[in-house]
Amino acid sequence: MGNRLFQEARRFVEAAKSASPAEEQAAVEKAKNAVSSAYANSTAAEQSQLQEMQNELEQLR
Repeated sequence: MGNRLFQEARRFVEAAKSASPAEEQAAVEKAKNAVSSAYANSTAAEQSQLQEMQNELEQLR
């Protein structure tokens, strides 16, 4: 089944990466919240991937 919060975070990050310029800021904020929520309940491997997602979001700004 997998970690639902982790999968949700991944989905939000992908949405932020493909968002239009007008929607990008809101999409990035939603993605950051999803990544943050997923982090506490994730395995070490998932946390590593979440950190990479966070880095990707920082580059979008």
